[in-house]
Amino acid sequence: MQSQVKGKRVIITGAGSGIGKAIARAFAEAGALIAVCDINQEAAQITVKEIEIIGAKAIAYKIDVGDFRAVNETVEKIVQDFGTIEILINNAGITRDTLLLRMKEDDFDDVIRINLKGAFNFTRACLKFLVKERWGRIVNIASVIGEMGNAGQANYTAAKAGLIGLTKATAKEVASRNITVNAVAPGFIKTAMTEKLPEAVIQEYLKQIPVGREGTPEEIAALCLFLSSDEASYITGQVIRIDGGMLIA
Repeated sequence: MQSQVKGKRVIITGAGSGIGKAIARAFAEAGALIAVCDINQEAAQITVKEIEIIGAKAIAYKIDVGDFRAVNETVEKIVQDFGTIEILINNAGITRDTLLLRMKEDDFDDVIRINLKGAFNFTRACLKFLVKERWGRIVNIASVIGEMGNAGQANYTAAKAGLIGLTKATAKEVASRNITVNAVAPGFIKTAMTEKLPEAVIQEYLKQIPVGREGTPEEIAALCLFLSSDEASYITGQVIRIDGGMLIA
């Protein structure tokens, strides 16, 4: 499976840290060429250095995924640098958690702009190149929260639910061009963000997870790698949960 993405040109948004960094490393280890996209240039450069240590090629691009024009310009630059683009992982995301009654307009708008519009921006910008190649893989990092909802996360829930809808609609539009589009829906994943949660909160989450532990960014990365391979060519328009059974339906 890993050899199937060797030499492929991959854009990963939000690749400066957390799940995005793990995805970038997994693809690099499989021999792909990585466009590391992140609003934090320093973090993106660190990811690039780690990839170069592996012996793979990566270039950092500072980008606000919510900026339509900037995304188009960045994708054009990536294509100039790499020759084309074949795989897109829409991972960039933020949270602005608070109860709906206390949520400011900016709290809602910012999360929708980055988590949902950002994926639209990159997908639209990349599609003409994927269509030209007549082969492509798009993986959107959604969340089980987009399916089940969560108190204090109305904005995040709406964005991730919208991302699931975007995944399904796009998959139907481009399937005839040998392009698959799928969503990965992580549950409670061990990241720097979750490590800052109070232990009591972590234990409450773990009670909801049948396997009894947090997931890891590397497990998310492995699923993204599979969905980007030829072995997954008959999988499209799907939402694949990776949540330890947190949301069994």
